[in-house]
Amino acid sequence: MKRRVFIGTGALALAGGGAYWLNSNNALPGTTADAGFGAAMAETTDEIDTSSVVEMAMGDKDAPVTVVEYASFTCPHCATFHQNVLPGIKKNYIDTGKVRFIFREAYFDKYGLWASLMARCGGEMRYFGITDILMEDQKAWLGEGDPAAVVDNLRKVGLTAGMTNEQLDACFSDEDNVKTLVSWYQQNFTRDNMDSTPSFLIQGEKYSNMSYEDFSAALDAKLAEAE
Repeated sequence: MKRRVFIGTGALALAGGGAYWLNSNNALPGTTADAGFGAAMAETTDEIDTSSVVEMAMGDKDAPVTVVEYASFTCPHCATFHQNVLPGIKKNYIDTGKVRFIFREAYFDKYGLWASLMARCGGEMRYFGITDILMEDQKAWLGEGDPAAVVDNLRKVGLTAGMTNEQLDACFSDEDNVKTLVSWYQQNFTRDNMDSTPSFLIQGEKYSNMSYEDFSAALDAKLAEAE
């Protein structure tokens, strides 16, 4: 499982067709950390209003049980959960109206943040389809970790999902949105006492990563309590 890590001061900038993580000690030639399409990040962000962030959710909003998953797009254990466990949960609990499933991103690194920006750029209708691609093809789009290659791969996913280059450029370079999302992540992670991914709240009770059998048993218990 990935441990909790907060993103420090930095910037997201588009240059030469790619997105780059910048800070005061690592800027691209001809730029500064605050230049261009920058998105400054602050470790203390409680003052930022995060009410505009959309909760990405599947299932009936009136379902008797609510599950919140905290996951990073770059977390291997999260990818395994989404490939091997979530499909059964979706089929047997979400699609049947028993469970409302909320997905909250955790930003442990720049690549996870970039992936979130791209996925959210597609809107609520595309979000979970894009999430499936990112989790299933995690190793492919992350590659060797070269920043320009990662952004190019994320851009290809976005284009495949029906977005335009112009839309993606706007999403990657939206400074206010980056600040808001990072603040939202930090506030949620701290409030819910999270320290790794994937982690879950099932009816407000914290659970660590589980097999389908254990997850199903936990859901059945909560459903019984809700009757």
